[in-house]
Amino acid sequence: MVPGISHRYSMVKRYGRIIDVLVSNGFGYFVDKMGLWSKGSVRSRVKGRFGREQETDTRPERARKVLEELGPTYVKFGQLLSMREDLIPLKYAQEFTKLQNDVPPFPFEDVKAVLKTELGSDIPELFSAFDEKPIAAASIGQVHKARLHSGEDVVVKIQRPGIRRIIEADLDIMYSLAGFAQEHIEEIKLYNPVAVVDELSRSIHSEMDYTQEARNIEHFLTNFENDPVIVIPQVYNDYSSDRILTLEYIEGVKCNKFEKLANENLDREKLATNVSEAFMKQVFEHGFFHADLHSGNIFALEDGRIALLDFGMSGHLSEDMRGLLIDALIAITNGDSTQYIEVMRDLGVADEKLDVRSFKADYDHFLFKYYGRTLDQVDATEVSSEMLSLLRKHQIQVPPNVALLFKGVMTVSGFAMQMVPNFNVTEVAEPYARKFMKKRFSPRNMAKNSSKNLWYVSRLLSRAPLQLSHILEVAEKGYLNLKFEHEGTDRLLAEISVASNRLAFSLIISAIIVGSSLVIQTGMEPQVWGVPLFGLLGFLAAGIFGMGLIIYIIRTGSL
Repeated sequence: MVPGISHRYSMVKRYGRIIDVLVSNGFGYFVDKMGLWSKGSVRSRVKGRFGREQETDTRPERARKVLEELGPTYVKFGQLLSMREDLIPLKYAQEFTKLQNDVPPFPFEDVKAVLKTELGSDIPELFSAFDEKPIAAASIGQVHKARLHSGEDVVVKIQRPGIRRIIEADLDIMYSLAGFAQEHIEEIKLYNPVAVVDELSRSIHSEMDYTQEARNIEHFLTNFENDPVIVIPQVYNDYSSDRILTLEYIEGVKCNKFEKLANENLDREKLATNVSEAFMKQVFEHGFFHADLHSGNIFALEDGRIALLDFGMSGHLSEDMRGLLIDALIAITNGDSTQYIEVMRDLGVADEKLDVRSFKADYDHFLFKYYGRTLDQVDATEVSSEMLSLLRKHQIQVPPNVALLFKGVMTVSGFAMQMVPNFNVTEVAEPYARKFMKKRFSPRNMAKNSSKNLWYVSRLLSRAPLQLSHILEVAEKGYLNLKFEHEGTDRLLAEISVASNRLAFSLIISAIIVGSSLVIQTGMEPQVWGVPLFGLLGFLAAGIFGMGLIIYIIRTGSL
């Protein structure tokens, strides 16, 4: 089959599958709102139009099941949304954290084929031992234990065959649906669904590129090179590619195995403290952090050290961004809503559409809970969750790296409280935050920032006369144009266009009927059953066109 035709056929089949899953989980109204019935199966159309849903689960639970049934791309989409409480209601975000990424492993024959394609050799030439049974399997890939000929034990992460083709097709559909929703559904447009799919696309492409994860690991190796507590696995680049990642095998106890931790006499409070300190060091000192430090990604070693694993979800914060986040934290603890709004503007998340008075009133109410508290008296998870809810209410979207930071804070807080109930991560954060603030406001740093700002001001002043002269010259010639943008008119224009087309089509049908009637009156030859043939053909064509128009109007629900 021709590649383009094959891709379109896959897209059509995938659309049908999506609609079937949505309808079977009680989201027929969404299919109706998006006008997608024509892409679904006959069974889905009948069930969606006339069936009554047995909704025993809550809507967030049904939404999670839809994502799980649709496969890896949609699971990743849900996992992304689970850390975007600024975009979706809290109950959905909490439900999406339950999304399961575990799937059955793919056959060992496929493992051998991928290794041969990517590394150019068969398994015996690459490894002295290779376990056929994977130690972990997920939607993107699976992990096998192996041993190099040089004697080192390693783990080999292998990407699932064909997963890229599936994900690309799913992303195409997501872009199509997001674009349609953004254009036609007013309440969804506010959340910029196309930008959300862009974020998912960047995230999932980064996760599928194992060379990017290898680079992340090398960053962490450099940052924790002399750390006495934190262990980062070594990357074996000669045995890695964009679909293969070979890492040092680390023997330890997964931190979600509580009974094993107790048997090994491993101190859970020390684990919570060390992991929290490692995270704060990443945020405040390195500006590069692991955003998924849950108990399954942390190993406790018998010598008391801690190994961090799975670096696909990592975030970067520039020094300026870290400074702004500290400013936001200071504004919260000082109860200064004006300062906080200015920080939001600097972050680029508060624009001219923000109702400052309404936001300030809600924010002052939020601050009342925390005013006067020291940092060690603030629960980071609680503050993060409440702040995201407030931002969502006022339709303020935080930058992806900041959203990832919120996710990282809540994940590491969850891990610490899993180890020790009522553990407060903010107490661990306080000395790192104060150290960063001290460095930021040191005379040397302030002098550096002042000289940088002076350069910006001098550049602005030097360019201003020329730019002003150019504007006045254009205005003097009468070429100065003002651009006005009318919002919300696209849908109206589209509906007027559709109505005009229907009216024109109806007039054509009427003209055919009138013309056919006149032909019949003439009694012209040839005739069928004593009636002019051309008159009959005209009535037949008018009947077919008329029925087609009626069916179209009924299907689009615009009677």
